[in-house]
Amino acid sequence: MKRRVGLLSIAYLLAIAFVLAGCSVSRFIPDGEYLLNDVKIHSTDKTVSTAPLQGYVQQHPNSRWFSAVKVPMAPYLMSGRDTTKRINRFLQRVGQAPVIYDQQKAMRTRENIEAAVRNMGYLQADASLLERKRGFKLNALYDIHPGPRYTVASIDQEVEDPQVRALIDSAASASRLSLGMPFDLNVLNEERNRINHLLRTHGYYQFNKEFVRFEADTTLGHHEVALSLVVDNYRSNQQAERTPHRQFRVSGVQFSSDTISNNYVRAGVLRVKNAIQPGELFNEQHVQDTYNNLSALGAVMNSSVTMVPDTTDSTQLRALVGVTTNKRHALNAELEGTNTSGDLGAAVVLSYQNRNLFRGSELFNVKLRGAYEAVKGLEGYEDDFNHKNQNYIEYSIETSLAFPDFKFPWLSRSFRRQSHATSEISLMYDSQNRPEFHRRVVTAAWRYRWSQKNRQRQHRIDLLDLNYVFMPWISKTFRRDYLDDASSRNAILRYNYEDLFIMKWGYTFSYTSQPLSGAIGSYGTNAYSIRFGAETAGNILYGITSLLGTSKNSLGQYKLFNIAYAQYVKGDFDFAKSFRFSPENSLVVHFGLGVAYPYGNSNILPYEKRYFSGGANSVRGWSVRGLGPGTFRGRDGRIDFINQTGDVKLDMNLEYRAHLFWKIDGAAYIDAGNIWTIRAYDDQPGGQFRFDKFWRQIAVSYGLGLRLNFNYFILRLDSGMKAINPAFTGDDYYPIIHPDFKRDFALHFAVGLPF
Repeated sequence: MKRRVGLLSIAYLLAIAFVLAGCSVSRFIPDGEYLLNDVKIHSTDKTVSTAPLQGYVQQHPNSRWFSAVKVPMAPYLMSGRDTTKRINRFLQRVGQAPVIYDQQKAMRTRENIEAAVRNMGYLQADASLLERKRGFKLNALYDIHPGPRYTVASIDQEVEDPQVRALIDSAASASRLSLGMPFDLNVLNEERNRINHLLRTHGYYQFNKEFVRFEADTTLGHHEVALSLVVDNYRSNQQAERTPHRQFRVSGVQFSSDTISNNYVRAGVLRVKNAIQPGELFNEQHVQDTYNNLSALGAVMNSSVTMVPDTTDSTQLRALVGVTTNKRHALNAELEGTNTSGDLGAAVVLSYQNRNLFRGSELFNVKLRGAYEAVKGLEGYEDDFNHKNQNYIEYSIETSLAFPDFKFPWLSRSFRRQSHATSEISLMYDSQNRPEFHRRVVTAAWRYRWSQKNRQRQHRIDLLDLNYVFMPWISKTFRRDYLDDASSRNAILRYNYEDLFIMKWGYTFSYTSQPLSGAIGSYGTNAYSIRFGAETAGNILYGITSLLGTSKNSLGQYKLFNIAYAQYVKGDFDFAKSFRFSPENSLVVHFGLGVAYPYGNSNILPYEKRYFSGGANSVRGWSVRGLGPGTFRGRDGRIDFINQTGDVKLDMNLEYRAHLFWKIDGAAYIDAGNIWTIRAYDDQPGGQFRFDKFWRQIAVSYGLGLRLNFNYFILRLDSGMKAINPAFTGDDYYPIIHPDFKRDFALHFAVGLPF
């Protein structure tokens, strides 16, 4: 019955969407005009892809939900013509106005498509426009007849300057020109840009791509072309004759007087970030690198680099570098709401930032955080502690200092100049008081971060990361019920409530196929990202303590300063790829895998390093830490947050994203995954990873989500329903067939995209 009601509700909502999308459209269409209903591009030659030609379409129909229903137009259609009424203005602002067919734009589109196909080498291509009218709607079809494709039969060079010709020949391996290639004007334009960049990075300051041109003889027959690459000598507007191109050298670099005199940023720091070196040939890339290096400084708001002729030598250039400084101090306050398994609370965060602590653009941060959460459902803890508080209280202080370069010896100057790097040291103290226990965490870290190629490649090395966790107090009730059990049950719980020392080293690499511009809301573009990381802990300590023969505790662990230390290795891999169907619709696939293995001085992975599944960024049919490991089913809500963790994690996601209307986006998705343990633990039955069983223990869920997209900031509300639940057997194993809304539904609120 529940299933039938759910299906009827979905059908009812879809029916409303169709009605809203089609109601009263005609009253917004002027007489004699048409609603642009659809636009298609068709080619009689299937080898000609029409996807790149979509960018030449000057007028698109109203956007659709998931490429099917024009619901974004519905709010506009619900408005009245009287724009003096506030409700009408609001509905028209959040909705999409009906797109009225413009024949002039359609003809320009036809001409642009025809020219684009000819530029691909189909010199006899023809494109026609077909208008198919039905009532007040019109479908536009651009029909392409490409004809034969011309190929390059010969390539010749006409370079007047022998020195320029020698430079071009030395870099010929990077050219895309070859005999038999299609006569594609896009490739020829790329070659012009390549030659222009080559010369401007080898001293030819006055060179530009207008000096590079191609001449093509299309009269050879057999649809072949004789191609000539021509590089003309230099001629300015004042010159009557052409002269050989000149190479320019940099005579000096001068920072603006205001930049140096105000002493806000030390001159030495700015000079290190300058990639333009006196005595070298002019290099356009060095100018761009200087921009990037200066812009990466927190103390700099913006920068400028101007090359001017040297008054004493016509072949010399001077670089004038100027910067506009940023505000030194920043103070922020944030208020957070928290919800841990139904226990509500709040947190206050105060942060201070100094962007230029020692006048070297050092970034200094201090963050204070205080949190309070009302704990419900705990009994038997009132007499354990003489304090009256029976809720959760946390306060922490975190400080960090980042230097805008590598603070590490033996690195070459060229590497320092080419990389946007920071060296960071951080300290943190965190105090957590709960009715069951008190926990203190102290961390210290020294790490390096650097990026390359427009921040597309990013690296991070945790050279030294120290974590000290100690438990100053544990209630007698909690210890009796969970920690002092004579059996092996709760071994994971006991391990995570003992004092522990972690000294780790780690490396992380990430890559995205498109430059990072700061905007996170334009996720419809075709792009992919890769991230992998590795870390290890305890190896050096194990070698030292085993060599010295230091004492062990009752669990057979070596100790440092009378505290056991963790030893493990951990690796993570993450991949995401988007496929764009239109500006409003895209499909994203995501795959994530993580494996961690405790060994040597550890039989169990520290809680902070264990994996969990479920939540807004994982399998969304389960709450955070509500899934796994394996077929394990939590039975004690007070300790399931420990037991529902593992050493192996698998996430697979398929998400369809669509723009709905105004700033509202939608998503439909299928999630799959789980976590497992490497070893078999008595308190996690069914949680061990087995190659012959794990595939049957993969959980699956499906759901819908809404996103409030401000481009640079996204608020997300995602829902999920369980489809396959490995923790159950029989009919309950397939909730998609036997749904129970109370048992199988989960709702998540988050900031940013899940992947």
